[in-house]
Amino acid sequence: MTDARIQRGPRAYASFIVIGLLAGVLSGLFGVGGGTVIVPLLVLLLHFDQRLAAGTSLAAIVPTAAVGVISYAVHGSVAWIPAIILAAGAVVGAQIGTRLLPRISQTALRWGFVGFLVVVIIMLFVVIPSRGAEFELTWLSGSALVLVGVGTGILSGLIGVGGGVVVVPVLMLAFGTSDLVAKGTSLLMMIPTAISGTIGNLRHRNVDLTAAVTIGVAACTTTALGAWLATLIDPLLGNILFAAYLVVIAVQMSLKAIRGRKR
Repeated sequence: MTDARIQRGPRAYASFIVIGLLAGVLSGLFGVGGGTVIVPLLVLLLHFDQRLAAGTSLAAIVPTAAVGVISYAVHGSVAWIPAIILAAGAVVGAQIGTRLLPRISQTALRWGFVGFLVVVIIMLFVVIPSRGAEFELTWLSGSALVLVGVGTGILSGLIGVGGGVVVVPVLMLAFGTSDLVAKGTSLLMMIPTAISGTIGNLRHRNVDLTAAVTIGVAACTTTALGAWLATLIDPLLGNILFAAYLVVIAVQMSLKAIRGRKR
């Protein structure tokens, strides 16, 4: 198989751009990194190795999330201090997750995460966030944020799940935050986490920089569009769309768990 890092024909660049455009819309619309789109498409369309795809995706998330944060900040939909607390916890958690990786069953983890997603999907139809809700930072909520950040980082290190998939629903359902603030805060949290992970991936040569830059730049052109669409849609519709997105992720994770059991 040809190394994906040297495939630089027109088809490869066109694929990078399309992947980036799609990831940017989803990132802005749902407050996620877009890795659930970038990684499988790099693997399927361009035959990237799984680790190389994951590392490239994480690097592409950095500029994408930055544009998303700016887009949400314009509408006052970023909780800055909570995002920093979450990011600090996630960076620590990611280190814990990578160290636990050899000791824990990937199949069991994936099925556990699928169960978590099922609960979240159900709750998204029960709890509809208020657009006027604000995040109230107290010692109790701040401590809870640290735990959420560490837990998110551990999951990221163990099974490569992006923080937004966990942080956005938790902020809405457990902290009563508005959907827009949850998404803007999630994107801000991702930036230092993604930078930290990318530095480690670069050391292990698990990043295709050309692909990451192309995808990231393309994503930046549509992230603001996704964030703008998020402000237009009703919170209930936003929850329904986010639930559909989580269903796709749950299916992906279930398939990985099934394949892992067969090996």
